[in-house]
Amino acid sequence: MMGLMPREETTRTTPTTETQTPAATAASRVPGTPPEPGKASTRAWATRLVMVGIVLAAVNLRPAITSLGALLEEVRDGLGMSGSVAGLLTSVPPLCFAVFGVMAPRLARRFGPAAVVCAGMVAITAGLLIRPYAGNTAGFLVASALALMGIAVSNVLMPVIVKRWFPDRVGSMTGLYSMALALGTSTAAAVTVPLTGALGGGWQPGLAVWAALAAVAVLPWLPLVRDRGSAPAEQQSVRRETARAEEAPHAPALRIARSRTAWALAVFFGLQATAAYITMGWMAQIFRDAGVSAGTAGLLLAVTMVMGVPLAFVIPRLATRLPHQGSIVVVLGVCGLAGYAGLYLAPAAGAWAWALLLGVSNCAFPLALTMVGMRARTGAGVAQLSAFAQSTGYLISIPGPLLVGVLYQSSGGWGVPIALMTGLMIPQMVVGWLAGRDRTVEDEATR
Repeated sequence: MMGLMPREETTRTTPTTETQTPAATAASRVPGTPPEPGKASTRAWATRLVMVGIVLAAVNLRPAITSLGALLEEVRDGLGMSGSVAGLLTSVPPLCFAVFGVMAPRLARRFGPAAVVCAGMVAITAGLLIRPYAGNTAGFLVASALALMGIAVSNVLMPVIVKRWFPDRVGSMTGLYSMALALGTSTAAAVTVPLTGALGGGWQPGLAVWAALAAVAVLPWLPLVRDRGSAPAEQQSVRRETARAEEAPHAPALRIARSRTAWALAVFFGLQATAAYITMGWMAQIFRDAGVSAGTAGLLLAVTMVMGVPLAFVIPRLATRLPHQGSIVVVLGVCGLAGYAGLYLAPAAGAWAWALLLGVSNCAFPLALTMVGMRARTGAGVAQLSAFAQSTGYLISIPGPLLVGVLYQSSGGWGVPIALMTGLMIPQMVVGWLAGRDRTVEDEATR
């Protein structure tokens, strides 16, 4: 797989110790000295394993949400939920991402990013397996929160792992990660309804089956967790040097909340997350209420999600080549406005077109992740910015899906909720333009 990755960023200068893997840094200490065959083989094996782990983790970061969106009506009936409670259920993902995502950098410093992501995959597996059989709404919410906790820490640490292991390929690897995430999202949306029918028609097995996919994602991270404590002496030396460099008196503390770019990126992340979770939680129901069958509504949601597969690979690569990413933000926003207008005017007649347009608009997510890697110079800066932007952003996005449920129930239709979605797209475009400016948080937050 690595041989197939485009090398669009390999012309950059060799990264500093802070952004390289320990092994890569150790190998680059003496220029022109080839690495020992055994060590080179170990590094290559570990790099491939990290790549597999990133892809499998990304595939599992959204099925917990889109599989529920496809069966939301059945779950509501089975658990006796009102529209407002269902709206609360669709707001649980951003709430968990905000609460648990902020813990990720501290956990990574203590246990290592690989160990935290591995634990996250275990939490996703357990939560998905337990929640369909919890028996009541409270139990369903708690089990969902367990799975979403695992997703939250993995969300935050993926840009950190990409920056650490692939510092010269941030665009390509972010694209690969985002593409895998979109593939998992769209697959769950497309096959959950037919899979539920094949498993006997009950919604419980249709949701629980996704735990098997999460269990597979645990496997590639296990060797990385074990190897963490038995690193060669030269790698441990590099880690100590990196820690001393980060603690040096001349390196001022990064006060991320002082950075205007960090705030712009956080708000942009929050507004695009609001749109994404409204789409994942409610779009299938919008089509079903317009007269579209449950299976077709699930396919339409899948089409929206699958648009992220090719675009999530193209957009990060394009973004890393532009000095200002604002133009991409505007194009995605215009597609969103057109999609919402279509949902309002002719939801069933033009359903496939609206699904495509909203799928393009939802690619603001890989763009936001790419800008996280571009708006900080160092690995520590990326970790801090990723935690701040995602946690703050998800806090911003919490009211959106809940408010849509309340407006839907109180107004008796989708006109008012769609008007809300349309209105939120305008500030998303504005703050996205500001976040796309060519500057770093280190320059702003250490002044």
